[in-house]
Amino acid sequence: SIFLMAFTLVLVSFSCTAPIVGFLLVELGTSGNVMGAAIGMLGFAVALALPFMLFALFPAWLKTAPKSGNWMTSVKVTLGAIEIAFSLKFLSVADLAYGWHILDREVFLILWIIIFALLGCYYLRQVFKSNFSHLTSYILHLTSSFLSFAFVAYMIPGLWGAPCKAISAFTPPMSTQNWHQEAKGTIHNPYRDFYEGIEAAKSEGKPVMIDFTGYGCVNCRKMEATVWTDPEVQDIINNDYILIQLCVDDKTALPQPIKVTENGQQRTLRTIGDKWSYFQRSRFGHNTQPFYVLLDSRQTFTKGEGSYMHAVLQKPRSYDEDIAAYIQFLQSGLKAFKNI
Repeated sequence: SIFLMAFTLVLVSFSCTAPIVGFLLVELGTSGNVMGAAIGMLGFAVALALPFMLFALFPAWLKTAPKSGNWMTSVKVTLGAIEIAFSLKFLSVADLAYGWHILDREVFLILWIIIFALLGCYYLRQVFKSNFSHLTSYILHLTSSFLSFAFVAYMIPGLWGAPCKAISAFTPPMSTQNWHQEAKGTIHNPYRDFYEGIEAAKSEGKPVMIDFTGYGCVNCRKMEATVWTDPEVQDIINNDYILIQLCVDDKTALPQPIKVTENGQQRTLRTIGDKWSYFQRSRFGHNTQPFYVLLDSRQTFTKGEGSYMHAVLQKPRSYDEDIAAYIQFLQSGLKAFKNI
């Protein structure tokens, strides 16, 4: 049982572990900063091991834990509903990456509405069962029922295109939804290939904005829901830049695998996501998403090896929900483009 629990922990936590550990390893490989990578790995390992270590050192603490009872059933039902809801989140990431189109945004929201409506009904049933006999249990279940139904009511307008910003990091992007009117904050027709976007920018005489993103990137969805929905941000991106969105976890197979050399070792790029992830690391020296790069489209770009930092108009920007700073970032890039 201990082995199975540990194996489950590895499987469940991998989606959150890989980006952090991957970033540290790439940072080590590109900058040679051994101490920084070592401290990062140590901190990550200590955070995971700390609860187990403390209970091993102080086993008497386990005796102070509350005894199981009827309250444990409510906890298990609650955590079970949350686990099912988050499993749909991870399934939607795979659905987007592989292009299955099973869990579009409205389908995802319908399933979440059903899950939390059933959870609310469970709490309501417990309220009637307690019948004031246990006041604390009555209040907790009544409050939980109210919160569950309130959350359901919050999600329902999302079926018709409401942004639902509080959960936008977990739902599929708005572009997957069919049941909606013209949504505010929509970024129009981004290019999905770097070189096609560069050619379009050259023909229109505009700078380029690269958005290194991912289907499973929670912070990317937050930026799109909180920053890109700002009218001024939307206006600048749509009218003054050519936007290129490169998904680093796109599982679509390349027509032909590409062999590259990275950190002295040969590797094979087999998917579109592999290609753009390597492109980000090799050309801009970063492996984080979201990662926004403003480029001068008039510069020379080759399909071979080499950095493109010579064409960067402004210091690249990562996750930050400060709208004013993001607008300044975009405007500074435009100013640099016009002054060159």
